[in-house]
Amino acid sequence: MPQPLRFSRTNGPVDDAIDRLIDLVGPVHHPDLVREMILAALKAGQETSDRGDLRLMNISLKEMRFTSKVFGPYRGVRKVTVFGSARTRPDEPIYAMAREFGRALARAGYMVITGGGPGIMQAAHEGAGPEMSFGVNIRLPFEQRPNPVIEKTPRLITYHYFFNRKVAFLKEAHAVALFPGGFGTLDEAMETLTLVQTGKQPPIPLVLIDEPGGTYWDRWIRFFERELLGDGYISPSDLFLFQRAGSVEDALGIIQRFYRRYHSLRYVNGRLVLRLTEPLPAGAVERLTREFAEILVPGGTITPSGALPEEADEPEIQHLPRLVVDFVKRDFGLLRKMIDRINGF
Repeated sequence: MPQPLRFSRTNGPVDDAIDRLIDLVGPVHHPDLVREMILAALKAGQETSDRGDLRLMNISLKEMRFTSKVFGPYRGVRKVTVFGSARTRPDEPIYAMAREFGRALARAGYMVITGGGPGIMQAAHEGAGPEMSFGVNIRLPFEQRPNPVIEKTPRLITYHYFFNRKVAFLKEAHAVALFPGGFGTLDEAMETLTLVQTGKQPPIPLVLIDEPGGTYWDRWIRFFERELLGDGYISPSDLFLFQRAGSVEDALGIIQRFYRRYHSLRYVNGRLVLRLTEPLPAGAVERLTREFAEILVPGGTITPSGALPEEADEPEIQHLPRLVVDFVKRDFGLLRKMIDRINGF
């Protein structure tokens, strides 16, 4: 009979062996989490006889480890994930627009993440240049060879599983920009919207870019308004989760305005903490409390604050002013609108 394993420290010699193993390999960050990962692997080996299941877990862990290794040195640099068709040709106007967008992002200090393939992805990388680019590629039988801009750089990752790749696209992004594309582009658009709408992804700019006079996103938005909103499948405030841009300048402006005063957020003991790059002017908190009362818990407040004790693990942003918000944790479209309001003061 295999020894039952638990994540609590009740495994006797197994816990001792794991502790010795962690000590043996040298300094390990957050050994409590590493210990649980080792236990999870051992438990999976006990419980699962299907090699395919274990292979999926194994590849997933290795892919996510490598993702953290590649992106780790650039944690302090804002990044924009760019989606769009792999089939867009270099002679098309939208290709030139994507290339100029990548160039504009790099000039503004943003790194560019794409799927690493041809079409819109290659155009954005051409504009940003290899030093400001990441490629998160996927093994496919067609279309998805790494483009020549990113192919020889250390910032190219090739995934076996789409779901790991999708995590990288959003986990590392401070904004998402979508150019016209096929199933893959629409899949990423809907996944991003779903994660932001449900609060699984912090609010970020989601920018729909098309060439002047283009109708791709306009028709998509009309479908949302007529069918989804018209039939009550989404709320009116869900339409605040994305913005349409008809030029490179508009798209870059949307991203930069989002970070004009807003920096990031975190939940502490169930309360939402918004970190800002500068304090709000006098009277702004009272106005926010009135304007966004419907997303506060009954009797809730918005309170200016410094860093909370629970945020001591982020010393690099301890100096930033905060707003502590009694947020109801629903209607993230209105939360996005409140962030826009904060940036607008």
